[in-house]
Amino acid sequence: MLISLCNETLAPMPFTEQCAFARAIGYDGLEIAPFTFGETPWRMPAAERARLRMIASDAGLQITGSHALLWGVNSASITCSDAQRRAQTIDILRGLIELTADLGGTVMVHGSPMARLIDDADPDGARRGMESLAVIAPDAEAAGIAYCVEPLTKKENVFVKTIAEALAVADEIGSPAICSMIDCAAAAAGEAETVPELIRRHIPSGRIRHVHFNDPNRRGPGEGALAFAPILTALKETGYTGNAAIETFVFEPDGRSCAARQIGYLRGVQEALAL
Repeated sequence: MLISLCNETLAPMPFTEQCAFARAIGYDGLEIAPFTFGETPWRMPAAERARLRMIASDAGLQITGSHALLWGVNSASITCSDAQRRAQTIDILRGLIELTADLGGTVMVHGSPMARLIDDADPDGARRGMESLAVIAPDAEAAGIAYCVEPLTKKENVFVKTIAEALAVADEIGSPAICSMIDCAAAAAGEAETVPELIRRHIPSGRIRHVHFNDPNRRGPGEGALAFAPILTALKETGYTGNAAIETFVFEPDGRSCAARQIGYLRGVQEALAL
């Protein structure tokens, strides 16, 4: 299992420095938040994509995938009733699929809660969300991308809140590219089962293609009450060999310190368990 760092943790460090630092403290890769590359990363020139991929490779890292896909794109929505907005969002997602593949990534995590809100007065929002994902499924297939619909436990009413709902969407679409993932913080806060139970239930099916390591307090592994030894044990027992990434939202005292502490904690747990 490769463990990557979500690269917004190290923003605004230049990408070359992000890669060198992440590798030096023990990460296998970086998971890209597209907004760290500017306001319209899906329009990045081919030469720049090749340059970034080479920077990571030269540092001994893989760019494993992307997340926070629509963060900062205020007009984006896959669920709204405005057909033009949805079409523009789909075009952006297609561009991000291409960008992720060009950077060497194989996994995309579709979180972005503000772009999948559902109005209680609009019963068709969920249907439109599913249709939007179905439209981009062939693009993800062609690019070799596992497109993970992330369950979100938010105060806002969002499309897809549980792993069961995410897998139902994947079943309805019927594309091998559309799948789901386990975000430890969201799963611990919003699912009926524990994170290790969810891992043991779903990982053997092959339909969970990614894992985010984080704590319900929005910090990283080892910085809250969630125990990661049982989580890592369950991943080992179920034979998970995919990618995982540390994704956090609170960087105190700073991103560099958090990144180092979090990977040190996980590597220490792995060593203690002989994983």
